[in-house]
Amino acid sequence: MDRQAILERQRRHLWPNHILYYTEPLPLDRGEGLYVWDVEGNRYLDFFGGILTTSVGHNNPRVTQRIHEQVDKILHTSTLYPHENHVALAEKLAAITPGELDTFYFGTSGTDADETAVILAKVHTGYQEVIALRHGYSGRSPMAMALTGQAPWRIGGTHVVGIKHALNPYCYRCPLKMTYPQCGVACAEDVEETIRTTTSGRIAAFIAEPIQGVGGFITPPPEYFAIVQEIVHRYGGLLIIDEVQTGFGRTGTYWWGIEHSGVVPDVLTMAKGIANGLPLSATATTPELAASMADAGLTISTFGGNPVSLAAALGTLEALHQEAPPERTQVVGDRLRRGLEALQEKYPLIGDVRGRGLMQGVELVVDRSTKEPAPRHVNALFDITRQMGLLIGKGGLYGNVLRIAPPLTATEEHVDEALEKLDQAFARVQEMAL
Repeated sequence: MDRQAILERQRRHLWPNHILYYTEPLPLDRGEGLYVWDVEGNRYLDFFGGILTTSVGHNNPRVTQRIHEQVDKILHTSTLYPHENHVALAEKLAAITPGELDTFYFGTSGTDADETAVILAKVHTGYQEVIALRHGYSGRSPMAMALTGQAPWRIGGTHVVGIKHALNPYCYRCPLKMTYPQCGVACAEDVEETIRTTTSGRIAAFIAEPIQGVGGFITPPPEYFAIVQEIVHRYGGLLIIDEVQTGFGRTGTYWWGIEHSGVVPDVLTMAKGIANGLPLSATATTPELAASMADAGLTISTFGGNPVSLAAALGTLEALHQEAPPERTQVVGDRLRRGLEALQEKYPLIGDVRGRGLMQGVELVVDRSTKEPAPRHVNALFDITRQMGLLIGKGGLYGNVLRIAPPLTATEEHVDEALEKLDQAFARVQEMAL
């Protein structure tokens, strides 16, 4: 089926609120490693990885072999029946999760995992109020949208009683008009102010991403979460860290983004890259906290722990260990970061470069002094990079941030190819802006 036929059928039969990248949407047909091909046979270097989901590259043989082997046995069991893949994956995850976070509940999406974490916090603490961050993103269910700190993603006027939003550590656009490090990480202290002025004074949890994904790869100072953890515990809550986009070595050096802060959360959620594209998520916590759910009531996840998705996750972890461990991601990510900073020096459109490892954000502005967002330039750059055979992501509340996050199997050669294409694209967009 050609591109026009696919798009026409989509317009006829799918809801119109499906977000499609590019002026001319791009139907993809197949992938191999770091590259994908559209239905017309054009090849693209994928530096967005299915929204940070294709963690070990397209059609990774370690993953596909596991999937084929499981498909030939049984497709579905539900969590009512124990399965070898279920316990095997839990054991392998326990080997890389920090502290005593070695007990898991599997679901199907990041939304699912974050909701499970919040329910656990409410059950364990007996409190109901939850603190989230502005610019954060937690998913598309009513609770997850209420946790989300961006109006465009809160469709339907979503509101859940008891959810409050504190200032986020957006250093480039500091909400307190201060400068790091002279600010003393004042945004972290706002969490306490939010608790004391907008809640009953006792909270169930604080939930945040180590690097805000949809928010535009907003990266907090390294000491931020240690300060917040002490505040949250002092007011009775659990610290929930959402690693849906940052997990599995994405940020380099460590398996989890929060480890850059030297903090072990009470609950950790993961999805996206866990199974290289198959639907799966997990909520990790300590045995003590997990025991709180034993007598709380009945719950089930029909598709959580699906044996095929679990098999894909086992293959993904094997590939990560063998092909893309966190220390390798750090090396490749450093090369990417240096290249992006060189582009920042060259092109005034680039106001900020931030992130860690292979999760790098580039914020575009009309003018560096005013920091006026430049979403129009992002859209122009998007179409140009697509023409050049490079796929990247975008995000941020103002729609002006490039999200660059290739599969973790990317090589330095892939990075150089992407940087060359970005250089050419920025040159064209910069010329258009003059």
